Amino acid sequence: MLERFFALRENGTTVRRELLGGATTFVAMAYIIVLNPAILRFAGLPPGPETIATILTAAFGSLLMGLWANRPIAVAPYMGENAFLAFGLVSMGVGWQQRLGTVFLAGVAFAALVLLRVGPWLARSISPSMKHAFGVGIGLFLLLLGLHQAGLVQSAASGMPAEALVDPATGLLRAPPVPLKIGDLRDPRVLLAVAGVLLIVVLQARGVGGAVLIGMIATGAGGYAVGVGEAPEAIFAWPFQGDLELAPVALQLDVVGVLRLSFLPVLLTLFLISVLDTIGTLVGLGSAGEMLDEDGEFPRIERPMLASALSCVFGSLVGTSTSGAFIESATGIREGARTGLAAVTTAVLFLGTLFVVPLVEPLQRLEYAYAPALIAVGIAMLPTVRGIAFDDLTELVPAVATITMMVFTYNIANGLTAGLALYPLLKVAVGRSREVSAGAWLLASACLLYYGFGLPH
Repeated sequence: MLERFFALRENGTTVRRELLGGATTFVAMAYIIVLNPAILRFAGLPPGPETIATILTAAFGSLLMGLWANRPIAVAPYMGENAFLAFGLVSMGVGWQQRLGTVFLAGVAFAALVLLRVGPWLARSISPSMKHAFGVGIGLFLLLLGLHQAGLVQSAASGMPAEALVDPATGLLRAPPVPLKIGDLRDPRVLLAVAGVLLIVVLQARGVGGAVLIGMIATGAGGYAVGVGEAPEAIFAWPFQGDLELAPVALQLDVVGVLRLSFLPVLLTLFLISVLDTIGTLVGLGSAGEMLDEDGEFPRIERPMLASALSCVFGSLVGTSTSGAFIESATGIREGARTGLAAVTTAVLFLGTLFVVPLVEPLQRLEYAYAPALIAVGIAMLPTVRGIAFDDLTELVPAVATITMMVFTYNIANGLTAGLALYPLLKVAVGRSREVSAGAWLLASACLLYYGFGLPH
């Protein structure tokens, strides 16, 4: 039955390889069970229900990818998008219900454009330099976020008396002379975070599977040993009961509340990042697993793209952030996984973690334990900077604008919209308008609407 359904022999694989590959992928990406709720709690989402929502979304998306698209690619809530929802919308003063509403609408738009075959067209209209700039910018955003959560980087105002920041002329608080400063390197939690980062890097360099998860657990255990951590109160617990009820976040999204112009950059950001992350991940994984055709294209890419889009919609309904194909699936592919049986295996293992949530709950509350994972994921996204055309100013300047605006305004949407708006304008200014596609003009127009009539923040 498995042979017929997944075409194992046709894909040159076996049940054993698929099961091993799926288990390997699960270990490599299981950190998301800790990290996603830890990040989204800053948006106001309760960690217990959010953990259940994260697991269910990963299981749903991976099952869909395995059973319908028949690809060895697991799905889970994306890093970057969750940080955007938690920290990038603070100044807009919106509740988490509206943030989930944006996830729903972005997922529906993604699915619709995949079905209409417009999504891939829009993605192709963005230059390679800009695509790589998105990855670098989000990587640096996560890196800064991780450094701040670890205590290695602090606001310059930390520890200053309030009167030192009061402007005597207006009586209002003013910004400190410099925005950031180094943290307290004598704080054991800061030292633990540094040790956690180094451990993850060493494990990754040695090719150890699940390096990020191991690093988080070891850092949390180290904190407990020196008296700044906490041990799990239990190992097993029934899901959907007590603190693990899904009801507080499930079907609580506010869709109507986000249907206004000021939310245009939020929707555009989530949509574009979902499309670009998904296409980039699929092509990268396809190359690693020899799944690309002779033209370097991913065959029937619409199926895995739609699986990612539908997982976004599902995630918003159960109460979590944007989801999609996970690059950690490459670990399972390296073990020989070639079909959807591997993704189904990953999904089953995720479902199994529903019963051991108490084991990971302490890590979600220890910033020094999960901060190293943010730093490691951010670092992993930086090598894509090599894809930016540094010798072409019309490519480099929009890419730099994207990266710097993401990091220095602490808002992924600002960077994405700034770069996309600037790109065609520079091309026209130097007489190279023929290089600008219709899709690029469409995206730039949407971004300019945001800056002209929206609510930049």
